[in-house]
Amino acid sequence: MNRDHYVTTLYNRPFIPNRADPHISGYSDGIYYFTASVPEYDRIILRRADKIGDLAGAEEKVLWRKHPSGEQSFHIWAPELHYLWGKWYIYYAAGDINDIWAIRPYVLECQGNDPFQDEWRELGKMQAADGDEFSFQDFSLDATVMEYNGEYYYIWAEKTGAGKKISNLYIARLERPDKLSTAQVLLSSPDYSWERIGFWVNEGPAVLKHGHTIYLTYSASSTGEAYCMGMLSIREGEDILDPNNWVKCKCPVLATDREKGIFGPGHNSFVKSEDGTKDICVFHARCYDEITGDPLYDPNRHTMMIDVEWNENGDPVFDLKNKYLK
Repeated sequence: MNRDHYVTTLYNRPFIPNRADPHISGYSDGIYYFTASVPEYDRIILRRADKIGDLAGAEEKVLWRKHPSGEQSFHIWAPELHYLWGKWYIYYAAGDINDIWAIRPYVLECQGNDPFQDEWRELGKMQAADGDEFSFQDFSLDATVMEYNGEYYYIWAEKTGAGKKISNLYIARLERPDKLSTAQVLLSSPDYSWERIGFWVNEGPAVLKHGHTIYLTYSASSTGEAYCMGMLSIREGEDILDPNNWVKCKCPVLATDREKGIFGPGHNSFVKSEDGTKDICVFHARCYDEITGDPLYDPNRHTMMIDVEWNENGDPVFDLKNKYLK
C-alpha cells in the first residue's frame, strides 16, 4: 500500500483533506470554528460555520503568516482558538529558519469580537511564571487551555534531557493569556513501549469533560503509522496540579487500524454536537502506511472525526466504526 494506491474505506474518507492537528471549537455565539496545521507550515488559517459538517466546505481565511526570518519563521504548528477573559486568542508553536527545531509557543490576540473578520495582534512568546527557570527553555509545542473551577490552565508538550530528548506533558495555571502563574508540573512521560516508537513522545493534549471526570487525551510515538492516542483522567474536585491525582491508561485508546485504512491517528480535539448530546473526537490520520522520507513532511494527514461513546464505567470509547457523518 502506498500514497498513490491506498484503499478507500467507509472510515478513512477525510472530513477536511491535508489539515493536521485539527482543532474545532464551538462557542455560545452558535458558530463553530476550525483551525489546523497546513502542509506548508507557513500560516494560520480559520474556517467558520453554523454546523460542524459545513466546516468541510467553508471558506478558509489566512489570519497570520510566518515571519520572513528569525523567530516564528518556520514550522508554524498546531494552532488552537480559545475564548478567555472576554477575548479570542490563538495558541500555536513556531520555529526559527536559522534553527528550525527551536520550537516555542506563541500567542495571538484578536482585536475585536469576530475572530474571522477582525485583526489579530502578536503577543509574542508564551512566558513562564516568575521564578520558573524550566518552562519553554526547549522544544515546546501543542498547547491547549482548560477551564477548571473558574481558572484557566495551560497544558503543553516540552522536550527534556540530552541527546535524543523525551517529550513530556506539563500543566500550569494561567496568570494571563500569555503568562503562567505557577511553575510547570509534569503530568505524563512516555512510559510505555507504544509511546516510544521512533521517538519517546507525549504531545497534543486535548480535554474532554464527562460526568465528574476530566479526561486528557494525548498523542504518542513518531508521526507515522505508530502515532496513537493515550489518555489520562482525574476526578473533579481533585487538585489538578498534583500529578498523583491523575490516572494514566496503560494502552492506547486510538491507534492504527489497517483494515479500516486509518494510519497514525492522533493530535485530536473535542467538540460538542449542535444539540449538545454528543462528544465528537476530531483527529488527523493518513490513509496509507508507506511514507517516503520524514513523515512530518508528508502532506497527507487528513482531518477525520468519530463520535465518542461511553462504556459502563462512564469512560470514553474511541471506536473508528463510529465515524462522524455530517
